[in-house]
Formats: sequence, structure tokens, C-alpha cells
Amino acid sequence: VVSTLRPDLLSWKPRGEIVTVKEVAPAVTSERPDSYAKAAEIAMPSVVNIFTSKEIKEPAHPLLNDPTFRRFFGDQSESKPKRTSSLGSGVIVSSNGYILTNHHVVETADEVEVALIDGRKTKARMIGSDPETDLAVLKINLKDLPAITFGQSQQVRVGDVVLAVGNPFAVGQSVTMGIVGALSRSRVGINTFEDFIQTDAAINPGNSGGALTDTSGNLIGINTAIYSRSGGSLGIGFAIPIHTAKQIMEQIVQSGGVIRGWLGVSMQDMTEELAESFNLDHPSGALIASILKDGPADKAGIKPGDILIAIEDKSLKNSSEMLNYVAALPPGKVVTVTVIRNKQEKSFPVQVGVRPKQK
Repeated sequence: VVSTLRPDLLSWKPRGEIVTVKEVAPAVTSERPDSYAKAAEIAMPSVVNIFTSKEIKEPAHPLLNDPTFRRFFGDQSESKPKRTSSLGSGVIVSSNGYILTNHHVVETADEVEVALIDGRKTKARMIGSDPETDLAVLKINLKDLPAITFGQSQQVRVGDVVLAVGNPFAVGQSVTMGIVGALSRSRVGINTFEDFIQTDAAINPGNSGGALTDTSGNLIGINTAIYSRSGGSLGIGFAIPIHTAKQIMEQIVQSGGVIRGWLGVSMQDMTEELAESFNLDHPSGALIASILKDGPADKAGIKPGDILIAIEDKSLKNSSEMLNYVAALPPGKVVTVTVIRNKQEKSFPVQVGVRPKQK
């Protein structure tokens, strides 16, 4: 009775003493300035998990070919089929079921299954892919699909905060945050055509094909690769800008593939040493290393050793810029190509060809 009514009279503490703590008041409807919860809430429903499977045949064990073994156990040397699986991510880009992902996520798959964040699962159909930019388009037939809103990737600046959404290591959908570390990153050695957004938002295996968004939840890139020595994120990830991915996607949907311009030449960057050997004041343009016989450049009179400096009076700095610019030209169009030959500028009219399909 005393411990209940007058615990202050006792020298010992009664059991069941109330512990007083400080607690922040429940949040009002206003957003926290340091939170990206709203952006994640907008983007996450549009990002899907992609599960692929492929049937392969395992080679028979060498012992199975031994005559003694086959005498007692019969002929069991035939290889047995085995089904392998892998995972990745994708982004729902339209309410009628189109999904953008990476080519390498689905390139070898016999079956592709897509899982939405709301628990729905369905088989996906391959519409087409482009290995040279590592993009692929899938289609699913479900209702009420949460299509993501495209952002302005051409207005992204170095230092902007970005979010990466995907399914790393199959642990489930996750969101990581970082900043844009660089723009127009090329010559990374991943794809033929490179114009990456570089970010330190953690991108890990399984994130490929997922979304890179701004702080409003708008899509600005498709996560595609990381720079890593261990297989995990080291703070250097690459995403394909959505303005590039959108152009590729539209061509794939319309024609099942991508048609690019082509000159039929192989080029390399000009260096200080090369410029000195050609008696040039400074390195610029791209050295034409070889020309395909009867290709567009060969028919126009361009030769190996010419230094390509401009197309249609547009100066281009290196071979990567040349490659991207030529690829964007419509096949059949006649363009003026300017080269340096024997320290003199020469111009040639070239009819742009169709770039052969690459494996």
C-alpha cells in the first residue's frame, strides 16, 4: 500500500516504475526538407523486378564415357538439360505495358517474368533490343500500370541529387541516393555508343535496367553498369540518359530495331604524337585508320590516313563524337565530309549508308 500510495517514503525503487522519455511530436503533413520519401513513393511503383531463365545442357562427366562404366550402368553419356536464372530491373514507361531495361539483362533468356511492387507477376514479351546501347524493350499485358514520368535528362547538372531504384542482389526493391558525378561520360568501354550519366548512388548487380530519378521522382536515366573490382558498388555507376533511351525505344517499338547512319570507316583519336607525325599544330578530329571496300566513304574517295575533322561544317573533337554524330544521320542522306590530307582541307560528298547490325 505504501509503495503504491507514497513510494517517495521508501528507500528502494518499486517494480514497474514509469520511465520518462523525450519523443518528437508526430509529423504534420508538411514534407521534411532532408527527405526524398515523396520521390521514392512516386518512382518505386514504376520499377519492376525482372527474372529471366534459360535452358542449357550440362556436359556429361568424363567418367560416363568410360567403357567399363557404360558396361555396368548403360549409356548415360547424354547431357542433361538444366535451367539457369538471373535477375535485373526494368521501368514501366507507358500505361499500355512497355518496359525499358538493359539488353544484357534479357539477351540470353528463353523466358522473362516481371514482378510489380504490388505483388502482380506476369510473363513479358520481347519487343526488340539494341546491343550497341545496351537497351531492350519488353511488353506486358496488365491493367492499371503505374507508368513513370520522364524527366529532362539534358538539363541535369553535375552535383544534382539522384535516386537509383532497383532490385540489387535479389533482396527486393531498394532505393539509394547519390549525386551526379559527371555527364556525357564516354569511352568507358561498355557499349559502342556511350553518353553516360555518372553517379555515386549505389548501383549493384540486379540494379541493371532500373531507374535513375531526380528528387521529384522523374526518370532521368536507365542504370546500366558499375565500375568495380569486387562486383559491388565502388561509387562509380553509369546510367543511359532518358532522352537517348527514349529515341532508341521509339525506334524499337516502331521497327523492332535501330537504324543508324554509317560511313564504312574505322577511326581512332588524334594524339599529340599522331599530330606531330602529320605535321599538325594540335590534335583534332579523328584519324581514319581503315576503310571498308565499296563502303560509303570508299565510294566518295576518302582514304586511310585522312583526318576527319567535320561533317556538314560541324567540327567534331574525337572519334567518339564522330561515331555518335554519324549514327544519328539518316541513311541515304548526302553529307559533306571534311578531312585533312597532306596538311590541306578537302571536302567530299558522302551518301550515308546503313550501319550493319552488331552482335
